Amino acid sequence: MMNGNGMGGGFMGFGFFGILILVLIILMVVWMKKPGNNGNHNKSVETLNERLAKGEISEEEYDRLRKRLNQ
Repeated sequence: MMNGNGMGGGFMGFGFFGILILVLIILMVVWMKKPGNNGNHNKSVETLNERLAKGEISEEEYDRLRKRLNQ
């Protein structure tokens, strides 16, 4: 039952939406810090794939460059 003080109940005054916003912010920060979540990185890998397909680089060179990009 509500206590009538206008705070909206539990969760230490945050309420459900406050907790939801906090969780969303944390998830967004974790997602942004995740390796390989970079548009430039994806473009670089795409370029490597194209160069391998065209025969411009060997498989060994591809593997070496791919490992370097993933660091």
